[in-house]
Amino acid sequence: MGAQNCGFGPVSELVAVSRQLVAHERVFVGDGVAAVFARRNADAFDAMYDTSGLSESTRSAAIEDLLRGSDHVVSVMDAELVLRSVVAGRPVAMVDSLFSFWQLTRPLTEILDLCTAMPRSRFAAADQHLSGLTPHERIVAAHLLATHSVVQNFPGVTERAADLAALGGGSRLRVTGSIVDIEGLRDVVRTAEPDYDVLINIGGFKNFLLDFDVNNEYVRLIHRWIPDLLRDWPRFRRVLVCGGPFGEGREQTLRAAGGRADCRLLRQRELLQVAATAPDYLMAPGLTTLHESITLGRLPLAIHEQHYAHVFTMRALDGTLFGRMGGRFTDVVPCHPLPEDDVAGTAALVELAGRIREDQQLYAEYRKTFNERIEQYRALTPPQRRQGIEELGELLNGAPTHSVMTEILGAPDAA
Repeated sequence: MGAQNCGFGPVSELVAVSRQLVAHERVFVGDGVAAVFARRNADAFDAMYDTSGLSESTRSAAIEDLLRGSDHVVSVMDAELVLRSVVAGRPVAMVDSLFSFWQLTRPLTEILDLCTAMPRSRFAAADQHLSGLTPHERIVAAHLLATHSVVQNFPGVTERAADLAALGGGSRLRVTGSIVDIEGLRDVVRTAEPDYDVLINIGGFKNFLLDFDVNNEYVRLIHRWIPDLLRDWPRFRRVLVCGGPFGEGREQTLRAAGGRADCRLLRQRELLQVAATAPDYLMAPGLTTLHESITLGRLPLAIHEQHYAHVFTMRALDGTLFGRMGGRFTDVVPCHPLPEDDVAGTAALVELAGRIREDQQLYAEYRKTFNERIEQYRALTPPQRRQGIEELGELLNGAPTHSVMTEILGAPDAA
């Protein structure tokens, strides 16, 4: 079992899938921020192999050894793991919560032709054969190569699924609802006294461009803003800021105006408990976090985008209350150019966060518009919040993930 090393979304979905497969022996393999999250939630797996820091040859040998000893592979948006599984002759399920997001620069038929002609004797040869594909196109290729394709519902999924089906090749595609830790969500104690007045969940943050110490202008902006949040909102005496930048020795506490903000990385189920009970919930607009919130019956307020996928998400949900309420950097700098590209768009957001943090006038506007969003959010009545949750639930509904994965994997002795 492995997940794309890009924020906490993919690996949190992997943890959710793994927790539902207790009858199987579940082995995690991965590196980077995916391994960080997996280690924090190690009880979701029976064994863990963190390949962080290994040389490429050692890492490849370790993964190939694991594949030889496996009956089935589950990959959450990790195209390389799918490719390695195909070369190793192992059945593999490609799980994807961003299926409609991937941008293509060439026709699907061309990608399918490349997959059909791909050599399968060695990983290096297969990898070289697909080297002309963009990272997004490689993920779509992984769907075509995988034995099974499992995608979380979202606007645009139906259309892309129809496009793939029209090719007449590739894996059977199944559309699911929320890929979340159902058991963990069910077991939260909703009547518990809240430990915090507000939860701010910024997710894993780290991806192909962003890192905790590099291209981290978003995190530095959050650091500047949190003390002002405590000053502007006296009711927020106890704040939890949870996310990847505050894990593994990076925890810190910020204080201002008699309030306190704990910046920490919690285990997933601890975070779900806080999300269920904190009176107010602000979150970076990641899909897994949003699905968890919907399942908890909580309508969160989206905070400003970290990367281009967040821009895509907010645009797709613009017709919902969640989408309309959410904060956007364009509230502060409407004319800032944002390339319609994952890497370039994310780089532009990094630049924008830096401009706002450093420019006193822009920062003042950011603080003002954020406060306005919070005021609007807190003014929502319980019926309005329920309606906002229901419209998201209807839009993102699909088959239960557990039933889909059980159908794919079967009983352990039949795997």
